[in-house]
Amino acid sequence: MVWLNFLIFVLLAAGHTELMVTLVNRVHALRIRRETLRQLRHAHDLFVVAFPVLLVGWFGFGGPGLFTGGQWADLPWGWWPYLGLCGMGVVGLLMSSLRYLLRPNPKAQITNHSRIIDIAARLGYPPLVDGPYRRMANVPGNEIFQLEVSEKVFRLSGLPQEWDGLSVLHLSDLHFIGTVDRPFFEQVIDIAADMQADLIVFTGDLLDRQELVSWLPETLGRLSARLGCFFILGNHDWEHGLNPGETRQAFSDLGWQDTAGKTVCIEHNGRTLAIGGSECPWMGEHPDFSNLTDDVFRLLLSHTPDNLSWARRQRIDLMLSGHNHGGQVVLPGIGPVYAPSRFGVRYASGVFWEDPTLLYVTRGISGQYPLRLNCRPELTKLILRSPELDFDASAAIGVQTDEQILASV
Repeated sequence: MVWLNFLIFVLLAAGHTELMVTLVNRVHALRIRRETLRQLRHAHDLFVVAFPVLLVGWFGFGGPGLFTGGQWADLPWGWWPYLGLCGMGVVGLLMSSLRYLLRPNPKAQITNHSRIIDIAARLGYPPLVDGPYRRMANVPGNEIFQLEVSEKVFRLSGLPQEWDGLSVLHLSDLHFIGTVDRPFFEQVIDIAADMQADLIVFTGDLLDRQELVSWLPETLGRLSARLGCFFILGNHDWEHGLNPGETRQAFSDLGWQDTAGKTVCIEHNGRTLAIGGSECPWMGEHPDFSNLTDDVFRLLLSHTPDNLSWARRQRIDLMLSGHNHGGQVVLPGIGPVYAPSRFGVRYASGVFWEDPTLLYVTRGISGQYPLRLNCRPELTKLILRSPELDFDASAAIGVQTDEQILASV
């Protein structure tokens, strides 16, 4: 065995996988129906596995016999362009991993306190039924019921002094599909209600089965906030024969305000807050912020973070998104691999500052696939502070995970 050639084969296989992942991530960001995406994903899975097998069979032990002393110069010339692309894939994988590992939190984030709540432990049983992809729930280390409840404090330059301490509860991606049962979501809503935010927003992907809109009254329908509850829908609410009109009406009947493709202005302590919603590229149009004066604080609900460039041009102060689920599986030392975004995993989850917009991407509550590894579901309360006032940021940033938390929430 020529171990150097074997190592090169491993790197080429990794680069090939990165190319396939890059393709599937970008395509999943487009306005394409679920069945087409499913077929593409099957092809992706096949090619990811087939390429290394072919390399080993045709060239490792067969053909030029690179594992037994053969020379790379003996490879058929037609393979060299793709192997070159695989080499570029290795570089891309390395750069993506370094960006994930080294990305600092924006200076706008002052504190971040989180606690982990085991929903299955609260219920006394795992809330699962025999729905789609049920077997994934049994993968060792699966964290689908390990809810991370976060309180993050941000100092935003555009926040009026009169609003110092304004709080926004951000929920996204519940994905009612029937595998994770309704008691899980009811527990999440109980926790959300106790967090007592001034404003509550939901950034899309409520349903994977239309009939489960009946769960809405006992879940999001139980939430209320003094400044209101606002929502948009996501790609899963649109595709595969679902009825977004019925879903919007169900939300509206429960007192939630639809912001998709429009701006809703509310007055608070003598200042104006403009809330707009974007479900692009799947439904509708971007909201219109053009007729607002400069002193209006602009909040954008966008299902995908891919709309960040548009948000910056509109001088959005705060943008809240979901959609990418943090990747659902985060590999140690590498980071997330899959995210349905034209930016790949760059905005898989977390906080990003791109002047003049602060973007927060939540990992969401659930997903079509009941699988989360090193990527817990997330419920977040954002507290906004004005730069005009002093704030004591001496409290440590940290994550609490001790069992006493389970009894205190």
